[in-house]
Amino acid sequence: MSTEHDWTTTPLTAAMLRGAVEVEHTAHGLLPHRLPAAARRQFPDGQLVMAEAQPSGVRLVFRTRATAVELDTLPTKRVYVGAPPPPDGVYDLLVDGRLAGQATVPGGRLRTIDMATQAVELTEGPAGTARFAGLPGHDKRVEIWLPHNEGAELVALRTNAPVGPAADGTRKVWLHHGSSISHGSNATHPTGIWPALAAARGDVELVNLGFGGGALLDPFTARAMRDIPADLISVKLGINIVNADLMRLRAFGSAVHGFLDTVREGHPDTPLLVVSSILCPVQEDTPGPLAPDFGGGVLRFKATGDPAERAAGRLTLNVIRAELARIVERRAADDPHLHYLDGRELYGEADYAELPLPDEVHPSPEAHRRIGANFARLVFGPGGAFHSARTRPAGATA
Repeated sequence: MSTEHDWTTTPLTAAMLRGAVEVEHTAHGLLPHRLPAAARRQFPDGQLVMAEAQPSGVRLVFRTRATAVELDTLPTKRVYVGAPPPPDGVYDLLVDGRLAGQATVPGGRLRTIDMATQAVELTEGPAGTARFAGLPGHDKRVEIWLPHNEGAELVALRTNAPVGPAADGTRKVWLHHGSSISHGSNATHPTGIWPALAAARGDVELVNLGFGGGALLDPFTARAMRDIPADLISVKLGINIVNADLMRLRAFGSAVHGFLDTVREGHPDTPLLVVSSILCPVQEDTPGPLAPDFGGGVLRFKATGDPAERAAGRLTLNVIRAELARIVERRAADDPHLHYLDGRELYGEADYAELPLPDEVHPSPEAHRRIGANFARLVFGPGGAFHSARTRPAGATA
């Protein structure tokens, strides 16, 4: 810990967090979760266990006059066998909504994953500190966005001036569910993921249930969404279903209906947007499963299915887009608040030509910015599914 300031230590509480669905008290401090414990007990999938505990969209929020802030955390980082280790996750500090500092926390736990065998090895490591200095000295709203791509147990918060609660405003809560692209994939910092960028442009509070490899129409995710307070809801479906080769067309249609039925149990009249996959050429017309390719030391993905099997119900992105459009059209006859958006309007052929997918599946940081801007324009903008109600009643919370 630095000693150049007179530090105030503020107890970390769940009330200081936004974007977390649940907070677990651990031996080290607080661990934000993006699925509730009831859901976590129902999946044995190690990939989803890791993904939901990575706090994509989760931020620590408070008011203070402090010019220096230190946040101790215990990170859980991941590395894939055969691939170079990724850079440390980034902590973004915003002052009154504007990015004012960035930091990383070295060390922590290391989760080593063998994608060929699915073996996982966890190595323990120490906690560390994200430090921010040179902040303006006036009273301000401070948000520390936690890394979207590594776990972060919150251990301690120190400031050189007292900390107070940040009152909730009148912004709507947007609840979004999607795949690794919504989770943040190749974005370089947490406010650079496309849902965060779209939320900032749309002036809404984000709750991000984007899970790397985990947008699989799981009933426990639908039940979690049913029970989370929200003013606006979107579900982005397709890519994980195809690249996992999880189901066939008959099962997919039924699963989509069941998922939407469950969400509607808790949100019968909330604007609900179904979004199909962005353009992904390797899986537009080729079924999964998707396979990693580490040729040349660079991770890329390739589809391994047979396009001829589409007639037998094998799923591709184009098959799924057509089915989602059909389902939404039929349901919208009785559900005027249900909408559909073709994901290629967020990122299509022209975007791919300009900003290709580095690993053939996940968008680059520049493409995240493009997707976020397009979503804000098409969904929050005039004529969009969420445009009609962008100001929520005072007193509601995220």
